Parts: sequence; structure tokens; C-alpha cells
Amino acid sequence: MQRTATFLWHLVPTATLAIALALVSPGGVRAQDTATTTETTSTRQIVISLSERRLHLLEEGRQPRSFPVAIGRPGVAIPLGDSQVLRKRRNPTWRPTANQRRENPALPASVPPGPSNPLGRFALDLGWTAIAIHGTNEPSSVGRRASGGCFRMLPVDIATLFEAVPVGTPVRVVSGPATVPPSEPAVAVAVTGAVSAPPPKVAPPLPIVPDPRCATAGAPLRRMICTVPDLAALDGRARGLHQRHLAALPAERRDAAAYALLQEERRFDDRITARCWVRRGMEENPAVATAAVACLSDALTVRLEEAKRR
Repeated sequence: MQRTATFLWHLVPTATLAIALALVSPGGVRAQDTATTTETTSTRQIVISLSERRLHLLEEGRQPRSFPVAIGRPGVAIPLGDSQVLRKRRNPTWRPTANQRRENPALPASVPPGPSNPLGRFALDLGWTAIAIHGTNEPSSVGRRASGGCFRMLPVDIATLFEAVPVGTPVRVVSGPATVPPSEPAVAVAVTGAVSAPPPKVAPPLPIVPDPRCATAGAPLRRMICTVPDLAALDGRARGLHQRHLAALPAERRDAAAYALLQEERRFDDRITARCWVRRGMEENPAVATAAVACLSDALTVRLEEAKRR
């Protein structure tokens, strides 16, 4: 099938877009869930970094914009290289791929637009078969390795991206950090008698507050968070933001907020215990430790992003 599609791609240039769309959606293109345009652009580009789990929107004349994304879960092939936005769908219908149906035969044939649709309200289909940038009905998965190969975005972020990019926008997926061009420096203009503007405020660095339980931590996962520097930094930054949030509250609200944060931390511990579980004594196994560290990194990254939005 793939060889036939490639052969037709080269022989019939005028049918390129139609064949590509057929590859992205095996069920065909339907008028009610498709929005296309023949516009192409060289002034915009999307760059997705797998290591950062972020999508960068580069636009000529504007500051780069960056959004968190969910990428393919462990074991799922993730495309690398160059592609483009082939189709834009508002209120898309989700249809499971053949692989998804093999993994879970109970999946429905399709899911119409609505709150249970895994694609959310917007989808940008790319040139790779069954790969898209889309919304999600599971916002907590964004920033993690959680998808079936697509790139999930928060509902507000995919709405922004959907309006900002036309069909034809180049898309590049890289395994390492994205190379984002530096912002153009402002040109200083001398104005007689003008008062110089104050220097821009620089946000203070995120405080890193260590976990007081580290000295007595016995659970394998908590010991990993305490002893692996990258994990300890993620955990400590989230704790620092929580403390900053508490300090900014009126005194009469602080105790209730501190208790709510304590309950939230217990729920977080329950989640990582269920998701990243390691049998006691097995943390010395390199393969087990590597998988657990990756799982904890995902969970702590999501927790830090939630703390930033608090």
C-alpha cells in the first residue's frame, strides 16, 4: 500500500493533496468536518521538540510562541523530520486506526464531536499517515508521553494554533531541543527630552524547596525523586511555587489552602505509585530504574505546570 501511494505521488502531481488526505483519514474526507485552503506560507513554521515536549510556532515579525504537547507513549513510533499541515478540521470526528482497534477491539467505529471526543474541538492533519496535532479530552495528559503517536495540546492552545496557521504550514519534528531564533533586538531611537523607560522586570528564578521527607524516605519512588537530581529539581520547583502561592494568600485563608495542598500531594503520591510502581528492591535494576525515572519525570513535569497555573 505504501509503495503504491508513493508511486502515485510522483506520477500525478495534481493529485498530491487528495492522496495525502486519503492516507491521513482512511475513511475519506467529509465536507462537514473538513476545512482546507490552497494557501501555503513560508512566514510560519511549526517545530515540535520531543525532548522538550513542546510545540514552537515561529512567525515572521512576531515573537516565537511555545505550547506544551503530549507525545507518543513508550513503545509508540513517533515520526521525525519534515511535513506540513495538510488539512484543518473543526469539531472533528475521531475514527480509531487499525492498530488501535487491534489493541482494543471494543473501540467504537467513530466518536462524533463532543466532550468524549479524544481529538477535542480542533485537529491539524499532517503528512504522516494518521498523525495530527489536535486537542484532547484529557488535559492532564499534555506534557507527557501519553498519545498513540499524535501531538495533543491543551484546548486553549490548539484553538490559538488552529486560527494562527493555514494549510501548507511547514512542520518539523526533532528529537532534541528546538532551535528557536532569538528575538530581534529593539532599535533604540533618541528622542530629545524623553524620559528613558525603566528596565524590564525580570521574573525571579523558581525557588527549589527540598522535600522534608527525603531524610526518611523508604518508598522506592520517593527515594528516586529525592536522589535523582533532575527529579529533585522538578519536585523542588513545584514545592517552591506552592510555598510562594501560600505566602501570597491572606492569613485567614492560608491554613485551608495549606491543607488542600497537603491533600493534593497525597493524591499525587497515589498516582505515581499506581502509574510508576516499582517493587521494593527492584530499583537497583537499571532497566526498571530507567523506566521509573522516565515515568516520574512525566508526572513531575505535569505537576510543575499545574503549579505555575495556580
